[in-house]
Amino acid sequence: MVKIEIPPEHPRAESLRIREKLVENFETGAVAIAGLIAHGRGEAFDYLIGEKTTEPALKAIRAAAAALLTAKNPVISVNGNTAALSAKEIVDLAKIVNAKVEVNLFYRSCERELAIKKLLEDAGAEEILGVGEDASARIPELGSERRRVDPRGILIADVVLVPLEDGDRTEALVKMGKKVIAVDLNPLSRTAQTASITIVDNVVRAMPMLVKTASELKGESLENLQEILSNYNNKEVLAESVNLILQRLSEIAKTGKYIELGGGGDGI
Repeated sequence: MVKIEIPPEHPRAESLRIREKLVENFETGAVAIAGLIAHGRGEAFDYLIGEKTTEPALKAIRAAAAALLTAKNPVISVNGNTAALSAKEIVDLAKIVNAKVEVNLFYRSCERELAIKKLLEDAGAEEILGVGEDASARIPELGSERRRVDPRGILIADVVLVPLEDGDRTEALVKMGKKVIAVDLNPLSRTAQTASITIVDNVVRAMPMLVKTASELKGESLENLQEILSNYNNKEVLAESVNLILQRLSEIAKTGKYIELGGGGDGI
């Protein structure tokens, strides 16, 4: 693959760097080709929220940090896109909240599992669950390869962070009595609507902010953390995200102009 040099002054430089990182990890086998399509769909929703972490997202991130810190068996579920874009943040967050890290894939293969494992190990992870025969347990009601989980990880978890997740597995995990934290740019998706806590944000912004917030809340009392959770209402926060999108679209419709926070053209 020919590596593209992205001019730092390009108005969409950061977006292009993210795309290139995904393409590079597609070449190594960590990212599935469907993951490239999913990222493009997410970018469209990122435009709608203004390409920034919104107030509703910050509320969800705070609740997510509290949920992870109060969990008995927290697990961070990792797929190819998440590992490619946020490996360091996954490892940092796992250390802060004492969570296990588990690979879970829709397009599962030994090569992909090992490629993702390497990304996580290179970022400092010491133990990675769900690779190969370790994914020996099954989630009821799921027919895809995502049903395969590690009996030491997702199967016994009480809180599962699932960035860039499929709606069917989110639904299944909730039915199993688990608190599910999702990162999803589409507030209308089944994942977003089904999860216990939905962070409507780009994973490259949400994960660093989640690491920062969890670090800040780590010294809080259990009572204060539980109060954060009891005051959080996911349906209300999702509604705030939808209303934010509606307000932005209304402003664009009035002016006929969309000013991107990141600058000019798409740069495909």
